[in-house]
Amino acid sequence: MSFKKNPTRVALSALLVSLLLVACGDKPEDMISSAKDYLAKNDSKAAVIQIKNALQKNPDLPEARYLLGKALMESGDAAGAETELRKALALNHPQDQVVPPLASALLAQGQAKKITDEFGKTTLTDKTAQGVFLTALATAYAMQGQNDAAQSTLDAALAATPDYAPARLIQARQKGAQRDFDGALAITEDVITKTPKSLEAWKFKGDLLLYAKNQPTEALAAYRKSVEIGPEFLAGQAAVIILLLQQNNLTDAATQMAQLVKVAPNHPQTKFLQANLAYQQKDLKSARELVQQVLRTVPNNVQALQLAGAIELQLNAPVQAETYLSKALQAAPGLPLARRLLVMSYLRTGQPAKALATLTPGLTGSTVDPALYAVAGEVYLQNNDVKKAEEYFTKATQQDPQNARNRTSLALTHLISGQVDSAFGELQDIAASDTGTTADMALISAHLRRQDLDKALKAIDGLEKKQPDQPLAANLRGRVLLAKRDQAGARQSFERALQIDPLFFPAVASLAGLDLADKKPQDAKARFDAVLAKDPKNAQALLAQAELAARTGASKEEVSKLLANAISANPTDAAPRLLLIDFHLRNKDVKQATSTAQDAVATLPDSPELLDALGRTQLAAGEFNQAITSFNKLAGMQPLSPQPYLRLADVHMANKDKAAAAASLRKALDIKPDLQQAQRGTILLDMDGKNIPGALATAKTMQKQDPKGAVGYVLEGDINASQKNWDAAASAYQTGLKQISSAELAVKLHSVLAAAGKTAEAEKFSAKWQATQPKDAIFLLYLGDGAIARKDYAGAEKLYSRVTQLQPNNAVAFNNLAWVTARLNKDGSIALAEKANALAPNQPAFMDTLAVLLSDKGDYAKALELQTKVVSLQPNNPVFKLNLAKIHIKGGKKDLARVQLDELAKLGDKFGEQKEVAELLKGL
Repeated sequence: MSFKKNPTRVALSALLVSLLLVACGDKPEDMISSAKDYLAKNDSKAAVIQIKNALQKNPDLPEARYLLGKALMESGDAAGAETELRKALALNHPQDQVVPPLASALLAQGQAKKITDEFGKTTLTDKTAQGVFLTALATAYAMQGQNDAAQSTLDAALAATPDYAPARLIQARQKGAQRDFDGALAITEDVITKTPKSLEAWKFKGDLLLYAKNQPTEALAAYRKSVEIGPEFLAGQAAVIILLLQQNNLTDAATQMAQLVKVAPNHPQTKFLQANLAYQQKDLKSARELVQQVLRTVPNNVQALQLAGAIELQLNAPVQAETYLSKALQAAPGLPLARRLLVMSYLRTGQPAKALATLTPGLTGSTVDPALYAVAGEVYLQNNDVKKAEEYFTKATQQDPQNARNRTSLALTHLISGQVDSAFGELQDIAASDTGTTADMALISAHLRRQDLDKALKAIDGLEKKQPDQPLAANLRGRVLLAKRDQAGARQSFERALQIDPLFFPAVASLAGLDLADKKPQDAKARFDAVLAKDPKNAQALLAQAELAARTGASKEEVSKLLANAISANPTDAAPRLLLIDFHLRNKDVKQATSTAQDAVATLPDSPELLDALGRTQLAAGEFNQAITSFNKLAGMQPLSPQPYLRLADVHMANKDKAAAAASLRKALDIKPDLQQAQRGTILLDMDGKNIPGALATAKTMQKQDPKGAVGYVLEGDINASQKNWDAAASAYQTGLKQISSAELAVKLHSVLAAAGKTAEAEKFSAKWQATQPKDAIFLLYLGDGAIARKDYAGAEKLYSRVTQLQPNNAVAFNNLAWVTARLNKDGSIALAEKANALAPNQPAFMDTLAVLLSDKGDYAKALELQTKVVSLQPNNPVFKLNLAKIHIKGGKKDLARVQLDELAKLGDKFGEQKEVAELLKGL
């Protein structure tokens, strides 16, 4: 006979149990007797109820205080246990009973010194109690590094109780520390024989089998035995899960995790292990959320910080990864993984000098993490030390001769150092001998960098032989054929990729791009529709549809609807929601952006990206208090991220609360002291408050933090330049140039020398810089702009021509060269302007130049079409409207010109070219 549980009946049952506990004898003595029975049955919760009932009747019962302390200790409340056991001592309950559990409670709280100070000279009369107590005391001495005292105390404990399992296990650990693993295992086996239910003994046996004997199967069995004996034994549960994760046995790890969650769902270690499992399952979103929960409870746990950094690096958030990893490494400099990941995060963010500084201590210790060698090679390569890079790539290859990635890196180092023929030979040999594709991809990339497209195609043939059923090679061939301007061949290759895998989106996107280039947007749309017909929830295709609609002039409503479709298809994906929010913000539809963000956060409340987006929409709407609430919540969600405080600073600045903005920036810098965005904000606030010494101090701090970086010197110079302190500004820039060859510093130095009237010194510096840095296109562009300002068009022409020779794809240089060529009345200006537009299509500034030049040549129709598009792209730019009016005038359309000029006249002082506007109107 079966029946459903009645919730009311369950609640009444619980109440009856409680009443029965109270009713089983009114006398405190009877209640204590009942509590002892419950403790014997390992039911500490029921025992606690009975003891508290007894203490309500008589608070001064020493045995009740003692028993309550023991029960609380068994339930994991060490602090509560200490309180009750101290009360028992004060009430003169026997020391033999109270001191051992009290010492254990203090140990559990990490209060080793308190144990030795308070009980170091205590002697108990009962031998068993003395052995238990002395074992805890020995552990306390060891925790403080007092090894002699720890050893003598342990010897005394074993003399009192030769078979006391915890003392014997300390003995075993000492053997293990002396690398006498057989001796340690023998002691542990003896403990298990005499105390077969010792959880710690089974756990330690597993540790010895795994780490000393390399017997993972036997170790797992020992760990499982500890959990079988005590399912609530957290250390045993964790050991099983960690070993399964190391073996990449994610299925069994997940099963074991479910057991752990039942036992201790909210324990930080449970959350940490869940985060590890999610990380290995590639569920990075869940891993991030879980590790954040751990860090909210234990913010300085180095293992959690290390895992958080690894997760952020995988999520392509290297700046956030850097915050976690640097904190982990500060707390535990010996963490090899944290060091390696931090170095990698610096490399990803373009900070090779910091990467080198972080790497060096890891290479100079007595033991070096072998995995660091390959990373070291990359660091030295980015620091332009090819010789050192080769040395470490060689070490990495020697460490693991079969590792194709390391061998490939070494070959690429040879290529960079000029050993071209041998390097390509090495890459070809690796590609031919290795079944993997690392060397193939490196070989293809190397040929592409050298613009040797035919050899790249041959290398792709090799890749395709290894992966005949994969679309990658066909897609790469299409990209190379596009570079060779073989559009027909490229189309064929992309189509081949889709024959292999119809849902391979890179090929779909490439074909759609070719369709758009052929002015066939409907064909491009059909390709995305075909993907969605096979996979209606394909996020890439849905978002591509929306992007295509936006590029081809679709209405806001249509684009918005397409993004909404992407959200409906993937409601738990934050990406389309973020795109829709940002789409509304770009279109100044703040109300709709806020509504979308609110819906997003309601659906995905644990997404920091969406909460950040909500705060941004509230800021855009002027809802400062709501934005502050959102960003404060974000700060709670990401306690070690400086980003929420940067956002808060923005809100406070918009609300004209500069003091609060400064406080938020300080909090950001507390988390990440070298965060340049916060440092720049601090400097701006100091400058605004006329605190020039404070601003300069921050710039100096930045120089100390990154002596080989240009930023600190640039800011120091800029601060002085703002005060017209030209000599101090020049000195700062010059100091920076001694540390690093920076085009920005060179430009700044030349400009302040000119501003100070030191023309000869400026020219001398310019000549020297160009001689030592002949390929510095930035400096040449700067000089060209200066020549235009002086109306030295011939000089500007020479400078911009040099830039185009150095950088054939520099659209700015071609645009400016077109403009000065026209000013010099030379042929070719339109061709140069068309080149600029081909290199950077749909850029209003470049389109404007071409339109004006076409108009000057009398091509009114083309000029009008182009300039009309320019104005549509930037309708609030008065310069573009003025040029449109001039084009109309040259085309004889005075009425259309008047429309534009009248609009410009209404701007008044907001547009500085009113004199020209008035003259043009007068001429109509």
